[in-house]
Amino acid sequence: MCCCAIRKEDLSLAERRQRTSRQDQEILVIGLGRFGGSVAWELSDLGHDVVGVDADEERVSNLSHCLVRAVVADTTKREVLEQVGAKDFDHVVVGVGDVEANILTVAELLAMGVEDLWVKAVTTAHARILKSLGIEHVVSPEHEMGRRIAHQVTGKMVDYIELDEGFALVETRVPSDLAGKTLADAQVRAQFNVTVVCIKPPGEQFTYVEPATVLERGALILVAGDKERVERFAEMS
Repeated sequence: MCCCAIRKEDLSLAERRQRTSRQDQEILVIGLGRFGGSVAWELSDLGHDVVGVDADEERVSNLSHCLVRAVVADTTKREVLEQVGAKDFDHVVVGVGDVEANILTVAELLAMGVEDLWVKAVTTAHARILKSLGIEHVVSPEHEMGRRIAHQVTGKMVDYIELDEGFALVETRVPSDLAGKTLADAQVRAQFNVTVVCIKPPGEQFTYVEPATVLERGALILVAGDKERVERFAEMS
């Protein structure tokens, strides 16, 4: 379903009040390919005012009904970014896939004084260049997705997210050796130096764990900690 299929007038009173009280933000998304388009779509669906820009007319047309404004333009040119008002947005996302155009766009945004930049990196070298320019939020979607899939291929992990360098959050099954024990009795943190955050018993929803929580056989758990330690813990499942 397109994000704009839900109109404000179709929302319930409670939903309208919730969205109104949330201080929705204005966000500029430059580059409306697979990554940028998805980001723009989701941000719009969350109720934010999103303006999208891309040099490809078809991409702009495909998302124009989901955005506050959609512009066909070359963002490597300073005058284009000034006309769009890039400096006035709360956040700017650069999802341009062409490395040269990406870097040129970022350079112009930095020269304009745009501070909160989220930039897609196509390669590892590209990511290094962006970080050397002072970009704090560098996103490598293909690399990160590849890493997640690699950890899932063995079947030991249902999902894997590296939250920071060396620290990960893993979704896995309760190890058979711990099945039936309470969290307190299992002594997971003491034995394995990882923390069980949530549990999802078969047929139920995820809930936060307590010392008395029983680690049921077949239940899913979210485990956080040092990357190598959570990987070793997941291998037990």
